[in-house]
Amino acid sequence: MIKNILSAVLVFAFGSAFAQKGPYYQQKAKYKMEIDVDAEHFTYQGKQDIQYTNNSPDELNVIYMHLYWNAFKSGSMMDERVRSQGKNADGRLSEKVGNEVVSRLASIPKDQEGKQNIHWIKQNGKDLKFEIQETIMKVYLAEPLKPNSTTTLSMEWDANIPMQIRRAGRNNREGIDMTMTQWYPKISGYDYDGWAAFDYIGREFHAPFSDFDVSIKINKDYVIGAGGTLQNENQVKGYTTQPNIKADEQGKVTWKWTANNILDFAWAADRDYSVDTFTVLGGPKVYYVYQKNEKTQLWETTKPYVTKYFQLMNNQFGQYVWPSYSFIQGGDGGMEYGMCTMILGESRSMEGLLGLMFHEGSHSWYQQMLATNESTKPWLDEGFTEYATDFAMAKIYPPATPQANPFIGAIKSYINWTKSGKEEPASWLADHHDGGTAYSFASYVKGELFLVGLNYIMGEQNLDKTLKEYYEQWHLKHPSDRDLVHIAQKVSGMDLKWFHNYWINTTKTIDYAIKEVKYNSDSTTITLSNNGTLPMPIDFNILTQDNQVFNYHIPLNMMRTPKTNDIYGEITVMPYWNWTTKEYHLTIPYNKAQIKALGIDFSQRLADVHPEDNYIEVK
Repeated sequence: MIKNILSAVLVFAFGSAFAQKGPYYQQKAKYKMEIDVDAEHFTYQGKQDIQYTNNSPDELNVIYMHLYWNAFKSGSMMDERVRSQGKNADGRLSEKVGNEVVSRLASIPKDQEGKQNIHWIKQNGKDLKFEIQETIMKVYLAEPLKPNSTTTLSMEWDANIPMQIRRAGRNNREGIDMTMTQWYPKISGYDYDGWAAFDYIGREFHAPFSDFDVSIKINKDYVIGAGGTLQNENQVKGYTTQPNIKADEQGKVTWKWTANNILDFAWAADRDYSVDTFTVLGGPKVYYVYQKNEKTQLWETTKPYVTKYFQLMNNQFGQYVWPSYSFIQGGDGGMEYGMCTMILGESRSMEGLLGLMFHEGSHSWYQQMLATNESTKPWLDEGFTEYATDFAMAKIYPPATPQANPFIGAIKSYINWTKSGKEEPASWLADHHDGGTAYSFASYVKGELFLVGLNYIMGEQNLDKTLKEYYEQWHLKHPSDRDLVHIAQKVSGMDLKWFHNYWINTTKTIDYAIKEVKYNSDSTTITLSNNGTLPMPIDFNILTQDNQVFNYHIPLNMMRTPKTNDIYGEITVMPYWNWTTKEYHLTIPYNKAQIKALGIDFSQRLADVHPEDNYIEVK
């Protein structure tokens, strides 16, 4: 008896600990920087003061910072990871030499390696001890930082701008001189799970919302594009027709930028940049900073589409909160930052350029405003961004051939990938997937299809309400997937934990089929079978000879509440299908002569890996 009581107590204790979530709080940082760039040698000197506020209930004795550029050198952890992955490595970090795939980092010249040399760091004027583990710096505080208190960290450093291998660096392949992203010693994120002090192997980032006051001294011939508000546009090149440029004795001018409540401050510099600007009704003011030439001529044509894009996003997913947004030519594809993105400027098609701009712009919602921890849950960022991108493209730049829904391409690519046998769970840490393609499908594709799956399960109206409520409750905060699922359950009245667990934590697949159809004189009986490992509700549809569609919803018992509305018409709710039951019998009041076609999910939102046995055309 005592043993049983003790077991019950332990189960309750551990169950409660698992179920409870720690207190929510946000840390805050304010950066004041002075940067002096030697453009000829691709180096810079940096000074910064950081006011760091501890809003947690914990006393902090150490602070972690990121030194991302230290990854860009031969022998780094990033280099080691690329070498060990071989043919599965990210194609941007590797190249093929003969029959062998080698790391591009291994051949970076010594003078073009990334380096961030910390001269000193002080807390309230007191020298601090620090340790550097490649891209992570551990700083020992002289005075413990108590809850709800602020301290000031001051530091000086110098940096060597690396060859551009991934996102940041000098002389990218389109001829941009400097892409300055994740370029300064940066405070790590801290929350109930502790410090987000992840080694940088090439994937994602996480940081507290911060304010920036940045002065950049650089040769007067350069134009800078940045995510922020330029305070002295009349004194620098590119932003006014007749600037009053007064260079110092070294031929340099100082650019002054500010930005509030963003995750990072990014900028790029080039002597051949042009700056275009236009204002979206309802915000934001948009900047294009790029080299104008024949290869970038599509940028000008994108302006009306980008205007519609921001208006659509503001209406559908929540209001963009900052005053401006900059598209800056300077990346190795595209990468989002606070109030800006770095993208390749040269594009062969309008569809390709708009898709890139829409994707990077959508990160302003699903990474910048809703600042989830990308290092641990990249699917919440990349996947949701892909969902918004496909939604926006379908509305603003639809394909020539109409589609049942804008997410069919993602479903088809996912189905093909499952057949490779290389699928990995979306729950894996961003930098810890076994290959670049596995990461992309886990984060981008499965993340997008998580929302498509909710669209199918809940109905599109409920998903729209969920995403808007997610924004209202959590923008400018750091939500998790648990917060999203909580809102989705509240909006729909359904239990959705089962779907979240199956789709994100496993690689189980959906596979339903029409096993048998029996036509009666005044009805038809269909036997459905579950041949897969991931149970789902089933929308079964009938197309009659007079082209009417009738929708039958078979709820999964784990939902506890059926779907009662969707954009595809009225729904007839059928009895539950238990997840343990392999077959289900459905009788409909139509005979063979009345039916033109029948099948599972005419909307094509269900990511069934064998859709070919889901439909029957009645002849």
